[in-house]
Amino acid sequence: MSDVANTEQARAWNGPEGTHWARHQDRWNAVNEGFDEPLLDAAALTGTHRILDIGCGSGQTTRLAALRAPRGHALGLDLSAPMLAEARARAEREGITNVSFTQGDAQVHPFDAGAFDAAISRFGVIFFADPVAAFANIGRALTPGGRLAFVCPAEPERNGWVVAVNSLRAILPVGDLGRPGLPGMFSLADPDRIREVLTAAGYTAVTVNRAQADGEWGEGAEDAADFLLNTGPGRHLMDQTDAPTQARARRTLIDHLRAHETPAGTVLLRSTSWLVTADRPTAP
Repeated sequence: MSDVANTEQARAWNGPEGTHWARHQDRWNAVNEGFDEPLLDAAALTGTHRILDIGCGSGQTTRLAALRAPRGHALGLDLSAPMLAEARARAEREGITNVSFTQGDAQVHPFDAGAFDAAISRFGVIFFADPVAAFANIGRALTPGGRLAFVCPAEPERNGWVVAVNSLRAILPVGDLGRPGLPGMFSLADPDRIREVLTAAGYTAVTVNRAQADGEWGEGAEDAADFLLNTGPGRHLMDQTDAPTQARARRTLIDHLRAHETPAGTVLLRSTSWLVTADRPTAP
């Protein structure tokens, strides 16, 4: 792997968190894939595009981008070795040959200048220690006039999984699930912050639009509750208390999620994100 600036994130995504996401990739895709088509449409991909997928995880958006550019190529970049192993295996199983994956930190990765026509990311640009430096580095990898498109979570209170976790405040030490401006899930929740960062990183024509999608969190309230409590934030909260309190929290979360069961029995929670586009300036 190339030099790493985001060392804390590298440890997390190459440890239990990365293993969890790789093992449960189908479930995480069910949660987030409602943003895939809007993201790829915003990137304005063509059949010959060279595409960089930042924080690609197990590579669903990378593979979808490659299918949109059959005479081009898609490169997925991520810190997580477990998720990249899953990405490579899935691309091979699906017979997608114009795709590759590299382990690295987008903030400092030594991209070739102008190597890509577009850069995309589904929730992969929110953990940078220095977002201006990271986006500037990504911008240098874009050809002049190249497009950056990404989705990132909007206000916490507009995301159903946050509301669900907040239903446990009387039982578990929930605290802040993320503060705008700090590395983490809601680091870019403020649209003015997005514009400020991208402008400082040298981009032009920045657009920030709200996007919403209903994600499937489980087959019934009990399954969804167990999955949510087994995520990194969920495990962190549950590990701080005793077994009776854990059981009470689980029952409370199940009760909350029952209101989100569909007639088919699946649990849907709405996610609200910002769909962002920006361009690298054309050569003078």
